[in-house]
Amino acid sequence: MAEGTEVNLNAVTQVHVDSEIPGGALLLEFAHALVEGEAQPLAGVRAKLAAAMGTEVVVDAAGVVSNFERMVRIADGTGIPLGESLAARSEPVREALDLERFRKGIPK
Repeated sequence: MAEGTEVNLNAVTQVHVDSEIPGGALLLEFAHALVEGEAQPLAGVRAKLAAAMGTEVVVDAAGVVSNFERMVRIADGTGIPLGESLAARSEPVREALDLERFRKGIPK
């Protein structure tokens, strides 16, 4: 996506919300299937994504999902905090999506 493109970030945490990204619903379906790791559903959604958007998009999407999953696991596993600058810049998005609800039981 080009910088400055308006998207609906609520789609990240609310599956019924349209992200307003072309092919967004299919990309989310692919990301979920990839993270869940079940071979048969993944193969089906991968084929749908390739037919709708091309194999290059499948490769790019798989790379993005995989890299994000890797980075999150490393950060979670080592307890890396956001840092002051990122915490400040991301606060409006974190508040809009009510992401703090996922911190239940996690000390600040």
